[in-house]
Amino acid sequence: MVTDSKPRLREATQEVAGRFFIFAGLLFFLQVIFGLAGAMYFLWPNLPVPLNFNIIRMLHINALIIWLLAGFMGATYYLLKEEAGGRLYSERLAKWNLWLFCIGTFLIVAGYLYMGLSGNYSLFFSEGREYIEAPRWADIYLVAVFGLFLFNTLMTIYKHTQRDAITGLLAVGLIALAFFYLFGMKFFKNMSLDFYFWWWVVHLWVEGCWELIAASLYALLAIRLFGFPRQRAIKYLYIEAGLVVFTGILGMGHHYYWIGTPQYWLLLGGFFSALEPVPLFIMVLDSLRLAIKDRRLNHPNLLAQYWLVGSVIIHFLGAGLWGFAQTLPQVNRWTHGTQFTAAHGHIAFFGAYAMLIIACAYYALPRWRFGGDSFDQRRGFYSFLLMVVGVMGMTIALSCAGIIQVFMERLWGLPFLRVQGYMSFFYLMRFVFGLLTVTGVGLFFFDLLMPKARTNMEGS
Repeated sequence: MVTDSKPRLREATQEVAGRFFIFAGLLFFLQVIFGLAGAMYFLWPNLPVPLNFNIIRMLHINALIIWLLAGFMGATYYLLKEEAGGRLYSERLAKWNLWLFCIGTFLIVAGYLYMGLSGNYSLFFSEGREYIEAPRWADIYLVAVFGLFLFNTLMTIYKHTQRDAITGLLAVGLIALAFFYLFGMKFFKNMSLDFYFWWWVVHLWVEGCWELIAASLYALLAIRLFGFPRQRAIKYLYIEAGLVVFTGILGMGHHYYWIGTPQYWLLLGGFFSALEPVPLFIMVLDSLRLAIKDRRLNHPNLLAQYWLVGSVIIHFLGAGLWGFAQTLPQVNRWTHGTQFTAAHGHIAFFGAYAMLIIACAYYALPRWRFGGDSFDQRRGFYSFLLMVVGVMGMTIALSCAGIIQVFMERLWGLPFLRVQGYMSFFYLMRFVFGLLTVTGVGLFFFDLLMPKARTNMEGS
């Protein structure tokens, strides 16, 4: 049986990470609810909904960013403490970190809701910059909160771990995460220059910094769930770090095609964009191959294994296949800003980060609640099936809608609203599969709140 040689964490340590996962699960559920409400607008635009579409979309996207950050914090705290033998530099600071993060999120969301319900649009509630709508005071607040988290994790790595390439890459990713967010806090009057640095947050922050953190978490979970050799995982991480330098930075050029930047970005962006998930895909499949070869697939937490393997497969499809399908400038000229772009965004975020954080949560859940790896996993598998089918269905529906939009609107020149009518069937399919996704996320959140222990009869 595959077991982890790391000692069990102290109860207080488990509690902090577990509450981060619960907070992330709540925001995840709210995010998909807002997404479903936004999907309704495409089908029934005249419904008497109290919030405008722009507010619902803002809540949907911002909730995604915040819950993923909360999940990264919970996963980092939990796995890093296992690396450190159950010790954290300051558990009190971690608790303050959680509460300050929750309070800041509540204030930001309350501001968005007030702005939407009252119609009082103000820079105090939102800067209005797409994807980074948070007001300036919220930016400063979140940077300070993340600074506490960064200080706590770096001191834990320095004082209590052996500091190999896995924890080193994790530290680099966390430092870069705090640093590159700062570029979104500067506004330039020149629109080309402003969008140039705007993408440093919207793309490089996510596909560069987050990718390094995700790679470290992938490695730590593969070691624990599949018994993957640590040195072998480190080799893959070196490849991933090298690819992030080229694909995460130079691949950002596919966002520079049409904003007034030099023409050489057409070549750089098209060539380097779709290679990021390759080493992670190979690493997890290699760990699975070794586990099958050595008969080490009998870890009691089969659910976490499913989410981890599923993550790299969907990551490869979303960031690799769907990303590469529209990254070449000859194609992106027609597809950017269409529903095909939305399809790529949904599946890429779900595979690259959402499924990974869920895998981390399900790895930690039984250890936190029951002191071992065994628990009743049936609800988790229902959640897995509903979410994967739901997101894949939404992705295919949006892709079909995007293809119609490209040909009828971009190539044939038909009016935007007329084309929307031809896409309505696929909007309906997006809504139906969205209902499946919401149900799956609800089951996941309920499982975090009220997990069931595995009985002796079930275990046998």
